[in-house]
Parts: sequence; C-alpha cells; structure tokens
Amino acid sequence: MRRLILIIAAACGLIVSAAGVVCAAGAKKDLAGVFPEQFGQFRAAAPAGAAGNGTDAIEAEEAGLLKRMVRRYSDGKNQVVLTIAEFRDPTGAYEGYTAELNPGMKPSTAGPLSAVDDTKLMLELGDFLVQIEGAKNVREGDLQELIKALKEHADSAPLPPVRGYLPERDLVDGSQRYAQGAAGFAHAVSSLGHPEFAGISSEMGFATGAEPEVMAAQYASGASHGALLLIAYPNPQLAEQHLRHLAGVIPGGASNGALERKGSLLSMVIAPTSKAYANKLRQSINYETQVTWNEPSTTATDPPIVSTLVKIFVGTGVFMLVALVLGVAFGGVRVLTKKFFPGKVFDRPEQMEVLQLGLSGKRIDPRDFY
Repeated sequence: MRRLILIIAAACGLIVSAAGVVCAAGAKKDLAGVFPEQFGQFRAAAPAGAAGNGTDAIEAEEAGLLKRMVRRYSDGKNQVVLTIAEFRDPTGAYEGYTAELNPGMKPSTAGPLSAVDDTKLMLELGDFLVQIEGAKNVREGDLQELIKALKEHADSAPLPPVRGYLPERDLVDGSQRYAQGAAGFAHAVSSLGHPEFAGISSEMGFATGAEPEVMAAQYASGASHGALLLIAYPNPQLAEQHLRHLAGVIPGGASNGALERKGSLLSMVIAPTSKAYANKLRQSINYETQVTWNEPSTTATDPPIVSTLVKIFVGTGVFMLVALVLGVAFGGVRVLTKKFFPGKVFDRPEQMEVLQLGLSGKRIDPRDFY
C-alpha cells in the first residue's frame, strides 16, 4: 500500500511539473512591461495604453499581430510617442514593417531595418514593430538606449531570406513589400500601383499549403522604371508547378515581362519601360543556385572489388598481429619478471595488504595467489 501511494505521488508530481512547463511555454510577454520608464532625458508621461491595429484587420491577422500599445514620453520641452506592435514571430513583424513603409522614407542609423521621414521613425526589432513619433527631438545616444532596452525583450529568430534577394541598385526607398499570404500580397501589389495582380494570388498556392513568400519593390533609374516581384517556394518542384499555373493568368501577358524560374525562386518584372531594363533587373537579383549530381557507384578509375577486399583483410590481419605482439610482450615481460625475480619487482610482500578473516590458523601468503 505504501509503495502504491509513493507511485501515485510521483505521478502527480510529474503531471504538475509538465503542466508548469506548458504554462510557461504558452505564456506571452507583457507588452506593457516592455515600455521603459525612462530612456535618456525622456520620462514616461502616462502609462502604456492600447492602440489601434494600424493596418487592415485581415492583413494584421495574417501577419500574426498580437497586440499594439502606445506610451508618451517627455523631457520637459519635447514629447515623444512610442508605439510598439507585438507579432507572433519576427517574420510577421517584418511583414508589418514593410506594410507601413511609404515611398520616400529613408534608411535610418537606428538599425538595419529602420526607416524615417519628417514625422516618424520606424524600426523592426525581432517580433516588435516600433514606431517613434517626434524622433527628431531624441538624441542619438538616448535613441540607442531605448533600442537596447527593447531588444532585451525581442525575439532574435532570423528573418525570411527572400528579403535579401532584392537588388539594392535603383531601389526606390520605402517601396519594399513582403507578404506571406494573399492579403499581404494584395496590399503589396496595390501599393506598387498594380492592384490588378492581386487576382493571381489564388494560383500562387497560399491556400494549398505551398507556403510561398513574396518580396516586391519599385525600381527607377532616370527614365527607366519597373516593379520587381519575387516569389520564393520551399523547393524547385513547387516553383515549377506554380510557374505553369501562373503563366496563363498574368495580367497584361508578355507586356509585363515573362515569369521566370531559377531554382526555387520565380521572378517577374511588372510594367518595365523596356525589355532591356527588365533583363537588367532580373540579372541583378541576389540569388544563386548550386546543383549537385549524385555520382555513380563505380567509375572507370575505381579499383576492382576483389582488390579492395584483399586490402581490407590484409589491413585487419596487420592490426590483429600488432595486437597479439603487444599483448604477448606486455604479459610475457610480467610473467618472466615474476619467475626470475619473485617478490622484487611486482607484488612485493611488504607492499601487499590482504584482509584476513582468521577462519584458520594459517597465515595468508600473498605469493599463494600467483
């Protein structure tokens, strides 16, 4: 009975521990606690409060927006409004970041994923999308102090690699758009001035589990311009399959540039001013593939199987012979030493300690064991 009680108690302990782990894993960070009370000369003027989504509800759900909060700060002369949107993961935060960009926003020194205009500064920090209104009133040191405090709470998971495929040359700042679903894709092509492309999302595989990722941006160089659309798939097979589906539904047909595949990436230049500029953009894509062919099991230069087996047996025999010689040498030296020099090198009686039970009157001699 006592053993049964102990088993039940141990099982209950395991269940409670497992429940604690699950609860800890499922617990979300408190977004209000992410806001610092002070950074630099700026102190919080009010508690953090809820803010609107800022984007379309369907698109926000697709990107994984969890919560959006705002807090005001003041240094006595200037006010700063800090808004933080928390997403399910950094990929969703990056989609939200590109959705909020406006053409003309310039890169900022605040971080690698940041943009600034006359009214606000936006930056993506892990699973946080941060917006600072009145950032021009914040000194660089104070701004970096704020960013450091926010990074301590942010998720450091990597961002989607497709964002690095866009060429940097001729890129119109603020026109980059990333999408991982139909709603994000519709917003991306609409913001680039081509809403008619939203209809091809049904053939891209968003609803069938193909998991495409889209990156788009506007490019301009003098009188030449065009929009570059990149669609990345998990593998080349899916890319080839959807290439055939999309080929017949592209608005404008060949006038919008042909859809091409390179590895797992589909690319298309939308409304280019010339075919030459479209080719220039496509050749500037930062995407390379490597194909490795499986070598055949044998080639003309490979040795015959009989020769290989003979070498294996010879090598094994050499190892066995070496092991035998070393074993005999080690054991033989010890045996010969004990025979010709008993009790002088090994097992000297004065260094041997033997526990005796005293069951007989005969004293134990250590030499009796050898």
